[in-house]
Amino acid sequence: MPIYEYEHIGDGCELGKHFENSQSINSEKLTQCPQCGESVKRIVSVFSVSIPTTNSDLKNKGFTKLVRRDNGVYENVTATGKESKIWDAGKPETMPDLKSKIRD
Repeated sequence: MPIYEYEHIGDGCELGKHFENSQSINSEKLTQCPQCGESVKRIVSVFSVSIPTTNSDLKNKGFTKLVRRDNGVYENVTATGKESKIWDAGKPETMPDLKSKIRD
């Protein structure tokens, strides 16, 4: 369930000037504080997402990155273990071992 951030329009209450509220994405946004009944507005919260940027970051997070080198030939720049560094589309035995990387 998403957590939304709200701001009191006045001074606030024991929840503070800003507070968070967990509610369904389909719920109407709050217009009054659930604690004191004062008017509130929903504000946009800041969040961050960690995106792998290097081949080693991708490899450490379990991703497979293939770089095209020729027609039907790809380099697996994130190869691990017994995986072939080169994947030739005509040779199934060189295909990356995706089953070993996919986990629940």
